[in-house]
Amino acid sequence: MPEALLRIESLTAGYRPDLPILRSVSLEAKAGELTAIIGPNGAGKSTLIKAVAGLLSITEGRVLLEDTDITVLAPDRLSLAGIAYVPQNDNVFRTLTIQQNLDLVLKSHRDPAKRVQALFERFPVLAEKRRDKAGSLSGGQRQFLAVALALAVEPRLILMDEPSAGLSPKAAEEVLDHVKQLTRQGVSVLLVEQNVKQALRRADHCYVLAEGRNQIDGPARDLLDDPALGRIYLGGERKGAA
Repeated sequence: MPEALLRIESLTAGYRPDLPILRSVSLEAKAGELTAIIGPNGAGKSTLIKAVAGLLSITEGRVLLEDTDITVLAPDRLSLAGIAYVPQNDNVFRTLTIQQNLDLVLKSHRDPAKRVQALFERFPVLAEKRRDKAGSLSGGQRQFLAVALALAVEPRLILMDEPSAGLSPKAAEEVLDHVKQLTRQGVSVLLVEQNVKQALRRADHCYVLAEGRNQIDGPARDLLDDPALGRIYLGGERKGAA
């Protein structure tokens, strides 16, 4: 059974220390697995991923990467620890070409040319458009570039915030399929996703949040047919509601 790569323990966090959005949230992301976080609007899903990424204030609890406490690490230090973050918006440099985007994030890599070639082999559509500016790409292609930028530094864990948002159904499926493929190649993924069914069909384990708190969790495919999930989304069944 895979070991927990990331552990979040009783996390309370938000945009202001005196106004927490998350309240005592806990979860585990296991090595080599896709762990999904879903929930209704305002549940605190993106807040959670941003807190783990070092972008928001954590007032209680801790975040562990294996046995190392990374709660207070700045984003650049998290990158050195092997964690990459893909935000929902502004996740590529739109005025730069694809090649320039990759060159920028790989400027300190030991062999940037070799790494760029490996990424182009993984994402042929990016190789074909390497001289095009990122702002000219389709939504799905931009998300592939965002994933490529995260993979550039060879992370152990990728934090992804709603990668399918704003995409066509076909593009969303392609992006989420590729996210799942990453786990088969040894990269762990903690995914916040708005498309519940698509997330549950691909994830190994899923956590459901509502009103900033844990509600239920379990193997993702088991939750597909769990009536409690629908009740949580409709507001009829909530744990720890304020």
